[in-house]
Amino acid sequence: MANTYTSLHYHLVFSTKNRERWISPDVEARIWAYLGGIASESKMHPIQIGGIEDHVHVLFGAPATLAPSKIAQLIKGGSSAWIHDTFPTMKGFAWQDGYGAFTVSKSSVPDVTHYIQTQREYHRTRTFQEEYLAMLKKHQIHYDERYLWD
Repeated sequence: MANTYTSLHYHLVFSTKNRERWISPDVEARIWAYLGGIASESKMHPIQIGGIEDHVHVLFGAPATLAPSKIAQLIKGGSSAWIHDTFPTMKGFAWQDGYGAFTVSKSSVPDVTHYIQTQREYHRTRTFQEEYLAMLKKHQIHYDERYLWD
């Protein structure tokens, strides 16, 4: 083959440090837009970004040249300083160190998009911890709960 073609979609999930409720509804749209801008500038294709006060979901298409760890570094690192500069009341804001990155088939993109769009409704009955554990189990990711929430 003369060229390389890929269809790589990821669902990136990360929380605020200690799952503190920093992302209020009055600032979330600006934060989601900024995260999308970072993705676009890094040659990713943001599809859906959302979440609630203590965590974020980012669905995007990525080039084969970007590893999920680099993607998380770009999005989280690039947004943290901007949040501090843009929102004076958020000087103590930080993202949690870790993240979850899950592959998404092209045929599942609409379902994951809807899931992210309905985060507020979803979290009326479930905590972030319950949601994240369910995602890890669904994707059969082995974890040690002693290190999951620090």
